[in-house]
Amino acid sequence: MNATALASRLLTERPRPRGVAGWRHAHWLAVATVCLGAFLGQLTASVTALVFPELGRHFGAGFAAVEWVALAYLLVLVALLAPIGWLSDLVGRKTVYLGGFGVFALASLGAGFAGGLWILVACRAVQAVGGAMMQANSVALVARGVPERAMRRALGIQAAAQGLGLALGPSLGGLLVEHASWRWVFWINVPIGLLGILAGWYLLPRTHPDRAAPVGTARIGTAWPGGAAGVTSGVTSDGPFDLPGLLLLTGASTALLLALSAASGLPLPGWAVAVLLLAAVLLALGLVRQERRAARPILAPGLVNTPGVRSGLLVALIGYLLLFCPLVLGPVLLTGSGVPVGRAGLVITLLPAAFVVAATVGGGLLPRGWSDVTRCRFGASAAGAGLLLFALVPATGTAAAAPLLVTGYGLGLLLPANNALVMRAIPAGCSAVGGGMVNMARSLGTALGTALPVLGVHLAGTASGGRTVLIGLAVVAALAVALTRPARRPAPAGRPVARSRSDTL
Repeated sequence: MNATALASRLLTERPRPRGVAGWRHAHWLAVATVCLGAFLGQLTASVTALVFPELGRHFGAGFAAVEWVALAYLLVLVALLAPIGWLSDLVGRKTVYLGGFGVFALASLGAGFAGGLWILVACRAVQAVGGAMMQANSVALVARGVPERAMRRALGIQAAAQGLGLALGPSLGGLLVEHASWRWVFWINVPIGLLGILAGWYLLPRTHPDRAAPVGTARIGTAWPGGAAGVTSGVTSDGPFDLPGLLLLTGASTALLLALSAASGLPLPGWAVAVLLLAAVLLALGLVRQERRAARPILAPGLVNTPGVRSGLLVALIGYLLLFCPLVLGPVLLTGSGVPVGRAGLVITLLPAAFVVAATVGGGLLPRGWSDVTRCRFGASAAGAGLLLFALVPATGTAAAAPLLVTGYGLGLLLPANNALVMRAIPAGCSAVGGGMVNMARSLGTALGTALPVLGVHLAGTASGGRTVLIGLAVVAALAVALTRPARRPAPAGRPVARSRSDTL
């Protein structure tokens, strides 16, 4: 079999067995398969922080270098979500999704065998390629494989799987490090990935991409607000994928995070921080210019400046910053006070666990008349209070439990309500673009939530500097309260998108 025939065979989606496809509840099997990917992605996001201290000891590296085990994953994920979504439309979402499980499992296997820190970082970057292949297609697979009547419930189950992975990560990571090895934090992904491939092969329905569109273009049913064409909402628009914008976004993000790492103790020359910050600014300015003239911008200027969208994206970034900073700082503070790493992981689990409960059923404890704006402000205030309390109490398991629960509960109220406000402010025809920008804001917030605690601890000279970071985070939570705005109803489809100041970044 030649290479062309092999590639064609691999890219041809196989139908489900007749017995599966004909079962009236088969769509729930597809949802269960998608939940495996959702669980795996969030498990990876939350488990890594527990191995930072152990990795530093094992490789003899500083905190600023070790944090790139997480940052490399996040940067690649941000860069690839949009292009992989575009590629999936061409070759099939099921194919790309199953390939994601395979890449993720192989990279996890390599990460566990890594003999050097930067080999581990490289494996994590490859792991992120697989993560992006899964994450870019999960919601679309649910939407395609589930009847309309079951859509809300299916997406809720998928969100619960993400929450379960997020909640289990710290406790599982702590137990594996304490009783086995840091390598098992990565190896545990391998059987889950293999199970995902097997389940997806038999349980996911085929997808049928529109192959009429030439490679490099995509046909969409609405305008890209702020794009160079200036077309009206509801009008079909063609254009190449915004690769320059993606490269500029990735470059600006990487330069900023490298600058933070250099300032946090990464062994780079002193002038490197200034150079990297300058590069980040110049690349960001280039991104603004590119997005104003691109036919299909990844950060549509007109959409970003729709009333309620820009502030909502900032709140989304802040929310994930507040969520992941304690996940990084918590183990440092607790283990620095003599708490065993396994117990520290169990304590830190309280934060994402409370987040999951609040995001799913926690709203039932609030007055029924509360709007999403009120829920956002209350949630941000509660998160800020929890972080401030965490900064003030002794770093022991018992004392830290209550602040972490309050913080997680507040964030679990804030983020779903804020997402609802953002999507409500976006025209229906632009919901996919808006959802992508929310994902980018979330990923960038997670990256900053990993980098800033390391900077704070380094500048303070001791692990207790993390308490200063927590106090600063409480102030940032107050900023989220101030940024929260009521959503305004977008202009009806079919009306022109006005070319005004609101169409510029």
